[in-house]
Amino acid sequence: MGDQMMVWRDEQEADGRVERVAALDIAKASAVVCLRVPGAGARRVQRTWKVAALTSAINELGDLLVCQGVELVVMEATGDYWRPFFYLLESRGLRVWLVNARDVKNVPGRAKTDRLDAVWLAKLAERGMLRASFIPPRPVRELQDLTRLREVLVGERTRYRNRVEKVLEDALIKLSLEASDLFGVSGRAMLDALVSGQRSPAVIADLARGTLRNKIPALRKTLEGRFTEHHAYQLRLLLANNDRLDAQIAELDAEIERRIRDLEAGGPRPPDGMGVLERLDEIPGVGRACAQAIVAEIGLDMSAFPTPGHLASWAKLTPRAIQSGSKNTHGPTGKGNRWLKGPLGQAANSAKRGQTFLGARYRRLIRHMPKKKAQTAIARNILEIAWHLINDPALRFRDLGPDWHERHLNQARATRNHQRALENLGYTVTLTRA
Repeated sequence: MGDQMMVWRDEQEADGRVERVAALDIAKASAVVCLRVPGAGARRVQRTWKVAALTSAINELGDLLVCQGVELVVMEATGDYWRPFFYLLESRGLRVWLVNARDVKNVPGRAKTDRLDAVWLAKLAERGMLRASFIPPRPVRELQDLTRLREVLVGERTRYRNRVEKVLEDALIKLSLEASDLFGVSGRAMLDALVSGQRSPAVIADLARGTLRNKIPALRKTLEGRFTEHHAYQLRLLLANNDRLDAQIAELDAEIERRIRDLEAGGPRPPDGMGVLERLDEIPGVGRACAQAIVAEIGLDMSAFPTPGHLASWAKLTPRAIQSGSKNTHGPTGKGNRWLKGPLGQAANSAKRGQTFLGARYRRLIRHMPKKKAQTAIARNILEIAWHLINDPALRFRDLGPDWHERHLNQARATRNHQRALENLGYTVTLTRA
């Protein structure tokens, strides 16, 4: 090699190593713990053992780790089995990280056991090769439970309502052809009349209210069927379940509103006194329920996300960069948090139709990309706007307008592009400014 000398350097800085670390490989009934602490000289002392997934056993583990001076406890996200370990160890004052399973994959060809997984996780943690997943504080986690439960109950209610439609179809009742909402004021009155024993199409159609009264002749025809007591019995049970879910969802709505007000009470208040839900509701496509879901999933403390781009990346609303040599491509965004991406997708689907900046942006994007990808881009824009409104309570949303792109378009570039397009079609272009 002549006078050249190759120097090998350890990329892991000494001050980046965690001296006392514990890792847990968690299953439903137990967890394997790996504890690594400094030993004599430069050696590391390692100990592994199994702990039952019971409150008393986890509390004993927490006391042991505190006595050992453990600086960091890491565990892999495994279903919901990580929750008791995370919550109880965190309550002991330990710094606990939940890490993504994708980040801790084992070396190919190595044996796969619970003990070896715990050792591998501990070694990655002590070398600073892991990153913690975002786990909000307890009040936000409880709010998450309520918003997610509400979404589950709304889905259950939708299934019951679909069953009502199937029962009517079996009875040859085509009411939904004229009444778009079977559970509106008019539709529900007609369903209750059928359950109570009324069979006259004219009497039931006369229960229509509002603009639906203009369709009374058509309603009479749709109500001519073979509705029997068998159908009435099924419909009575389905409507009872629908009403029960309506009451539970309304109760959850009130509780969610109260929890969000409590969260806001501990932070700075905006100068105009508007709450976070009112400010988020001003974003095109974002309704009250979507605003509640955003607050529940990311909280009101944006310190965990330094920039809007960090939040969009965490939510998996940004394409993954793939580079190989001189070729740069983009991969899929990933799954992300479905409890957040779902409401954002619905908001983007609503915003893309409006005469707003977001609607105009969507229509520009679909010229050169698939509609689904453009809708994901609008969902990212909505989340980034929400980051600004939550991070600074003094900010208010102001729409830029659907003509923003035209007003800020580079005229010279647009002129050049149009001129080239005409020349490619065989025309000779001479421009004269008006």
